[in-house]
Amino acid sequence: MNLFDRFTRVAKSNLNNVLKTLEDPEKIMNQAVEDMQGDLVKVRQSYAEITATQRRLLKQKEQADSIAEEWYGRAQLALKSGKEDLAKEALTRRQQQVDASNALKDQIDNQAASTDKLYEGMQALEAKILEAKSKKDQMVARARTAQSTQKVNDMLGGITGKTSMDAFTRMEEKVESLEAAADVSAEMGAMLPGSPSSSIEKEFALLEGTTAVDDELKKMKGLLGGSSDGPSAQSTTPAVDDELEKLKRDAGL
Repeated sequence: MNLFDRFTRVAKSNLNNVLKTLEDPEKIMNQAVEDMQGDLVKVRQSYAEITATQRRLLKQKEQADSIAEEWYGRAQLALKSGKEDLAKEALTRRQQQVDASNALKDQIDNQAASTDKLYEGMQALEAKILEAKSKKDQMVARARTAQSTQKVNDMLGGITGKTSMDAFTRMEEKVESLEAAADVSAEMGAMLPGSPSSSIEKEFALLEGTTAVDDELKKMKGLLGGSSDGPSAQSTTPAVDDELEKLKRDAGL
């Protein structure tokens, strides 16, 4: 049984060492959530920048359309005035703005698709972060419960020998040792000369008790002997003798 206990202690000690070398779940999950939140901040910044660029492109397209419309009106005015060459120049510049507007439109359309995907990804990341926070709280609670349970089990098992319960056990053993030492000391003291419970003291106490009985007997004999001449004394002598014999038997004489 002792060998099994030693094996159990060694196994638990090795297990504790392994657990200590593992990463702290709470720290790792907190760091993971922080990293995800950092990524979300970057995604939001990118989305804001792309949205701002798209709005700028839309504004440029509106300006290009407005300028193209203006050149179209000038071309009409020149044509009405019989200035065909001037009208042709105006239409040429209008076409430039139309081409610029079309190019901006293609860029805006392409960017709109990317922006939509980025927005969807941002929403998904936010949902993941909320889910991760919820799981983190659950996992942290489970990890703390496991650590507390392990600590209680270690205290009950007395693995380290340094727990509060171990201290109580050691003090209890120490008190029992002190009480045993006190009992031995009392027994040793009783054997010393002069002790009230020593054999010599007992003998003297017995002798003193016997002497007291003898003195009492002599006193009674003296009282009886002094009244032996009267008739009443002669008539009561047998009863006194019987009482005397009874006293002797009680005294062990």
